[in-house]
Amino acid sequence: MLGILTVNTGTPEAPTASAVRRFLQRFLADPRVVELPRLLWLPLLRGVILPLRAPRSARNYQRIWMPEGSPLAVYSRQLQAALAHELRQQRGDQVVIESAFLYSEPQVGAALRRLRKAGAFKLVVLPLFPQTSGTTTGAVYDQIAAALRSWRELPTLRLVSNYHADPGYIQALAASVRTHWQQQGRRTHLLMSFHGIPERCVRQGDPYECHCRSTAELLAAELEVDAAAWTLSFQSRFGKARWLTPATDRTLAELPARGVRDLTLICPGFAVDCLETLEEIAIGGREIFLHAGGEQFHYVPALNGTAEHARALAQLCLNT
Repeated sequence: MLGILTVNTGTPEAPTASAVRRFLQRFLADPRVVELPRLLWLPLLRGVILPLRAPRSARNYQRIWMPEGSPLAVYSRQLQAALAHELRQQRGDQVVIESAFLYSEPQVGAALRRLRKAGAFKLVVLPLFPQTSGTTTGAVYDQIAAALRSWRELPTLRLVSNYHADPGYIQALAASVRTHWQQQGRRTHLLMSFHGIPERCVRQGDPYECHCRSTAELLAAELEVDAAAWTLSFQSRFGKARWLTPATDRTLAELPARGVRDLTLICPGFAVDCLETLEEIAIGGREIFLHAGGEQFHYVPALNGTAEHARALAQLCLNT
């Protein structure tokens, strides 16, 4: 029996300051996420960062919360269902799938135990981070290793380290943009915004920036977009360290002055929509662009639980 485990970051269980604080505590305490000495960082996190950031983040979550719950959780469930359907079409009952989050329920260890109970001793772990980074895929590796430490009978294990250039993934992204253009009209400029990381991570060998640029170039080529008609940027900066540039918020503020008045924006690094895409980009990014003189702003949703997305991920898992 083949077991497939998809892993994403996670989400608060409610759009409240206390729930957000619990989530951020786990998230920002991970040394993979914030690479500062623990004796320096943890007191600062608990005494300053969380009391200030949790209420503000809770208000942001309230702007996008769905009747069914957190968008990331809702769309993750939809993706799991779509992926399970696609895998059954190809492998029948010989495959079982679970999903987990790094910093919230359902947790990685529990999901692995469910796969073992189902009889899956050949495992494929798929971190839902197309462009690999120590801050994301590295954290998945850490939690998988920690969970398996107590197992007596170890499974055959394969971890998908990245899929930034996977043809199925690129084609699924391109299909989503084409569909959006058919429905909303094609815009003169395409902005591709990826989550940022500190520059020091790249200097230390993290391949993330190269992966993002590769994805952007492949997507532009698939869409036949001229070099002058698309831009790459990085969002979600946190803290005072230098992060990858150009920054998405600054780019959105500058594009109208460069003659770009109508814009399509896609976030190719996010498998499902979440706070960073729906609040930071679809709401906040739109406000920045229009305030700076832009006239038309259109956000292309993440691939979420679409059939094209599930098909690409299924092939990725089965061919790994």
